[in-house]
Amino acid sequence: MAPFFFSTPVDIDIVLEDSDERQTVDVKLDKGRREKCPLYLDGESVKGAVTVRPKDGKRLEHTGIKVQFIGSIEMFYDRGNHYEFLSLVQELAAPGELQHPQTFPFNFKNVEKQYESYNGINVKLRYFVRVTVSRRMADVIREKDIWVYSYRMPPETNSPIKMDVGIEDCLHIEFEYSKSKYHLKDVIVGRIYFLLVRLKIKHMELSIIRRETTGVAPNQYNESETLVRFEIMDGSPSRGETIPIRLFLGGFDLTPTFRDVNKKYSTRYYLSLVLIDEDARRYFKQSEIVLYRQAPEIAATPQVAQQQQIQQQQTQQGAVGAKNSQHHQAQQQAVAAGPA
Repeated sequence: MAPFFFSTPVDIDIVLEDSDERQTVDVKLDKGRREKCPLYLDGESVKGAVTVRPKDGKRLEHTGIKVQFIGSIEMFYDRGNHYEFLSLVQELAAPGELQHPQTFPFNFKNVEKQYESYNGINVKLRYFVRVTVSRRMADVIREKDIWVYSYRMPPETNSPIKMDVGIEDCLHIEFEYSKSKYHLKDVIVGRIYFLLVRLKIKHMELSIIRRETTGVAPNQYNESETLVRFEIMDGSPSRGETIPIRLFLGGFDLTPTFRDVNKKYSTRYYLSLVLIDEDARRYFKQSEIVLYRQAPEIAATPQVAQQQQIQQQQTQQGAVGAKNSQHHQAQQQAVAAGPA
């Protein structure tokens, strides 16, 4: 390979405006490396300055300098093919020469960023500023990443999850979660009610599973990872016993639920209830939950706090309500939902 691929005749610095005051996101990169990226929202302008410095005071001939703002999806199993869903360009300099450092301002106004940034197992969605100094021999390119959050309002309807798990004449339990949609700092509140227990259960755990689907059939890839295991019972329960559930989401590395992003990937979350008996047999039931990113100022409003308090009260009332009625509702819900 020619030497000029290893040494470039020019240094390029990209400085984003307000980068010192802007909130940053700690992003995990390859091989355990991490990087802090400035946080932007949908509709915000992306502006800053590019400084181009010829090395050693030498004259730099170029065929044009441009800056781009790009949104792309990278499939790790399809390296080399990047799908750009956003591409804006501004020309900074016409063809000519540079002998001294020169700074060029840029401003991409009110940019629509319709997707949230994502760094998954098999796919990455990234936004970045790219500067290209075009040359006859080889272009010089520098990139700087930003991170994008997409905030959502709390859902107007948020129905509870009620289902049951059973093995004929051996086991029948009913579980209920107070709602099916949670923001990323939310608390999962629920209960488990044992209607029939003829198995020697060793312990029970609740897991949060993230399932990432990339590509389309027949070239579709599914990856599942267990983000947390939370033991909710140790030892065999009695018939009629109720086990409360309270799981805080704020301490885990979660993203919102993504569905068919640019027809390239989806990321879904599931609550998995697992029972393990003394013979190490496992019985489980999964329920999909929807996660969304709630704006900090929305979470602080009295209306949202009041709504969350009402939901908790309803859950507590349901836990001490009529068991027969709840069991009938759980059976109807389970039939409608089908097997997990």
